[in-house]
Amino acid sequence: MAITGECFCGAVRYQVAAPLRNARSCHCSRCRKAFSAQASAYAEVEPGSFSWLAGEELLTTFATHADFGLQFCGRCGSTLCGLYAGQVHGVTLGCVNGDPEVEIGQHIFVGSKASWEVMPQGVTAYEEGPPASSE
Repeated sequence: MAITGECFCGAVRYQVAAPLRNARSCHCSRCRKAFSAQASAYAEVEPGSFSWLAGEELLTTFATHADFGLQFCGRCGSTLCGLYAGQVHGVTLGCVNGDPEVEIGQHIFVGSKASWEVMPQGVTAYEEGPPASSE
């Protein structure tokens, strides 16, 4: 069954035809601003599994780095997805409808978390990014 999501006003909607993967939460100052929260909640999508259902013309893109960016609803401002090389790379978990059946597996950049944030005990956390994969 497809995963669906939408922005706060409901004008922009999408679906993902494959399970989400590699869910994570980033606690850096840039993610706090982009997500208007103590951290991001983000999961990657399988290439080719993402499609817009409505409102694609309302999207605003902000390039965060070369080849990387975020897309927002131009009407309500919800951060909907991340881009890599012009393609949707992942979705923000706060905009997913229902249970996406994925858990945040790691908390990254906790070394720069907000002073008022308290990290839960027992989570997988990295001061900066996760260690490089050996795959």
